Amino acid sequence: MDTLIDQRIAAVGHANVLVALKPEVARDFVATGIDLAAAVGDAKRELERYFVKPDPEQSIALELASAHFTGRKPRAVPAIERPKVRIYPRLGLALGTIDAQGANALLSDPQVAAVHAALDLSLIRPVKVASARASETPTWGISRLNVPALWANGIDGKGVIVGHLDTGVDGSHPALNRAIAAFAEFDMAGNEVPRAKPHDSDEHGTHTAGTIVGRPLSRREFGVAPGARLVSALVIEGGQIIARILAGLEWIISKNARILSMSLGLRGYTPAFQELIDALRRNNVLPVIAVGNEGPDTSRSPGNYANVLSVGACAANDTVGDFSCSQRFNRADDPLVPDLVAPGVDVLSCIPDGKFARMDGTSMATPHVAGLAALLLQAKPDSSAADIEAAILKSCQLPSTMPDYRANRGVPDAVEAVKLLTGRDLSTRVVATTARRKRTAQSGPSRRPRKVA
Repeated sequence: MDTLIDQRIAAVGHANVLVALKPEVARDFVATGIDLAAAVGDAKRELERYFVKPDPEQSIALELASAHFTGRKPRAVPAIERPKVRIYPRLGLALGTIDAQGANALLSDPQVAAVHAALDLSLIRPVKVASARASETPTWGISRLNVPALWANGIDGKGVIVGHLDTGVDGSHPALNRAIAAFAEFDMAGNEVPRAKPHDSDEHGTHTAGTIVGRPLSRREFGVAPGARLVSALVIEGGQIIARILAGLEWIISKNARILSMSLGLRGYTPAFQELIDALRRNNVLPVIAVGNEGPDTSRSPGNYANVLSVGACAANDTVGDFSCSQRFNRADDPLVPDLVAPGVDVLSCIPDGKFARMDGTSMATPHVAGLAALLLQAKPDSSAADIEAAILKSCQLPSTMPDYRANRGVPDAVEAVKLLTGRDLSTRVVATTARRKRTAQSGPSRRPRKVA
């Protein structure tokens, strides 16, 4: 049993735990033709005996706080009851509260593979925020990744769904018009808020969403994959964070997202979220996660795990941001994080109320890579998460201005990544397209350039 669980039980008499169910149990949940609700109900009844009910007084307070947070009327107090245990079938995980007696018995249950302390992740907040006007050309980050070359060849992310776990998203922003495929809000207790409209409890989520899928506005281009769409879940900050995050991930998987952009983490290294990342990988979802903003020789979990695509931040002058985390681990597989760096300094994107801002942070770099992954998935829709990850990593180049211990593989290149994934060399076609455009501009508007597929 996790030492932290023992410490919490000793201190307060109980502990919140994350339970990894055995693979065969998780497979049974999503087996073809099975009644998912019935299967989950059976497993829940078996597991409930190990768990204790949440403190009823704290549950009442949490309900009132949650109602205030979401702007709804609180439910009647007698009806308030948080379940002993929640099961997330697509993730193959359970979450609940145990005491000393339950802790001793839980691991012996034939459904249970492992038990970890349920720790709360926090938002990786930008280190700098400044209001801005949108420029009329692609942002420096989009140009640095060579993304316009893909756009010129018809690759803009169309048909791809990207998962977005953040503070929400302002769906009324003109740059996000028709960019939100689905939205869910999870209240402070981890319950889905009925009929929630796309909104942002902060501005972080709208900014990261804009970098992934922001639509051009009068030639102002800042979204890497403007043809893709988001399934966005509001899960942070406040309340039962881990319950909210697990519910958001379960929901995102149910929406068939193949890529996840997440700028959340716990400072330092903890294996507590490994089961969560493994669950995403089992569902063929590529987790693109910020490494953190605490500087060299630090990192955040799960952005420092070996099986995530870990992202640090670079600047327009090809240096690594001073704030960007980097750390070496004592493991054979992927010992150095981040895996790569992407534009994360002076990043322009949208924020709520139709506005724009420039921000610095690995949270700003992460959606650049998630957007690139969306472009690659459109270029080859049958690609696995591992295929896309490999193409991005192998496309990276390390500038001489970036130490490898800070930037690892360096900066990805969109054209090279497409070539590695599909075998298509877009560079010569882009040159030809550019030449035609120049000739058209010189000869006047009477002849239209031929569209390149």
